[in-house]
Amino acid sequence: MAATEKEILQVRELTKSFYGVAANDKVSFSLRNGEVHGLLGENGAGKSTLCSILAGLYRPDSGDVILNSERIRFRSPLDASNMGIGMVHQHFKLISSFTVAENMVLGLNAKSRNISLGTVEDEVRELARQYGLDVEPSAHVWQLSVGEQQRVEILRQLFRGARILILDEPTAVLAPQECDRLFEAVRHMVERDHSVILVSHKMDEILSNTDRVTVLVGGRNAGTLRTNETDAAELAKLMIGSDHLPKLANKSLRRFVESTPVLTIRDLEVIGDRGTEAVSGASLEVLSGQIVGVAGVAGNGQREFQQAIVGRRQISGGSIMLRGRDITQLSSRARSRSGLAYVPEDRLGTGLASGLTLEENLILKSYNEPPYSHRGVLSTAVITAAAEKLVKDFDIRGARSGMPVSLMSGGNLQKAILARELSRPHDLLLAASPTRGLDLAATASVRQHIRADTEKGGAVLLFSEDLGEIVELSDLILVLAGGRIVGSYTPATLDISELGLLMTGAKVHN
Repeated sequence: MAATEKEILQVRELTKSFYGVAANDKVSFSLRNGEVHGLLGENGAGKSTLCSILAGLYRPDSGDVILNSERIRFRSPLDASNMGIGMVHQHFKLISSFTVAENMVLGLNAKSRNISLGTVEDEVRELARQYGLDVEPSAHVWQLSVGEQQRVEILRQLFRGARILILDEPTAVLAPQECDRLFEAVRHMVERDHSVILVSHKMDEILSNTDRVTVLVGGRNAGTLRTNETDAAELAKLMIGSDHLPKLANKSLRRFVESTPVLTIRDLEVIGDRGTEAVSGASLEVLSGQIVGVAGVAGNGQREFQQAIVGRRQISGGSIMLRGRDITQLSSRARSRSGLAYVPEDRLGTGLASGLTLEENLILKSYNEPPYSHRGVLSTAVITAAAEKLVKDFDIRGARSGMPVSLMSGGNLQKAILARELSRPHDLLLAASPTRGLDLAATASVRQHIRADTEKGGAVLLFSEDLGEIVELSDLILVLAGGRIVGSYTPATLDISELGLLMTGAKVHN
């Protein structure tokens, strides 16, 4: 690292509250020139709020932000960008109907830049080549997978020349090989005196790629440590106050019922947004009590595969059976009522209604059914009681009555979706990157709930680019590359690096 002792950014006694709840409570923090500084903390600890203030999205209630020895107060994200601070958000801030290049210049004064979109596309291609973040600048964002959209966000800040780059869970949708390329780009940045704030829940990621790390607990700074002078155990203890994290059941004890499959997919064919085949001849089965994990690099058909299963994308061939019933032609709502639960990777865009409260979101798929509704009249008392139980059972934090879910942290959003889906009658849970962006404790909690569901006879189809998650949870691992299932393995017999190669389309010879 090229870090120096010079502090280019300081946060002093920063406080920010929402609906009377302090997300940041007198937080102090500093960033040095050429430093990669990690931010750790449980969901709701205040990491995203702190970063959003630094990026100009929120104004603090009190406290100071000092940039290059000058006290500043941003009026908008454009102010922060003009001062050299850029943020890559966990929930993307892209305009889906615009192209990649149009998103690059969105909000900028085109006349002052005096460049055409063609020139922008050329610059983006060069940045993509230089940093290994491949994306087509002329493509519309709605055509891109979540992983590709993540690359666009990173490239946009590089394109705008940010001197301070805030990365909020940047590797959550990336395969290991992509993570390596990302951190290679980060190293190039700090060598040129850029500074990076890395928000991550992956201990190895923090320990391998940062100079210092700050732990936030309850909106306060619990400690700042030099990375080379600490370890995962110390950081975990600071973050959750215990050396003992929740653990999943022993893998060797996993059993599932080998009977009639819960989900059967045969020769599935799906056309992508660009008119090309996104999924080709895919077949799989998920048995009662079984977790089948689908591993693959973003952009290899996962999104289209998921959408086809839940009824949000038309298929061009093949069949989908749920508990022996053909649901291929059913609507998304009908599939849900037939026993298909769905945890999407895009929490706010697809999983929740951002303008509604937590209580409203928890009954979103059942509001017109007993016991929540009787003769068309909603029972507020029943809804509130049910919501309170789910909040307790799934440890959903930071919610207040009447508060829109858009103000909740990413981990608590995911817990809310999981609570809603698992509390409804279902046979199959389709979970897409269920622990993306979650901290250690929340990740363990979500995985425990998924495991508990299979112990009751439920079946789970898991899509994730997190190899560790796939191997830890799955009874059977399928590898998706180029829209095809190219491998089928048990986690006990597969090397994780070999699986990573298969995900990229490489042929592995045993």
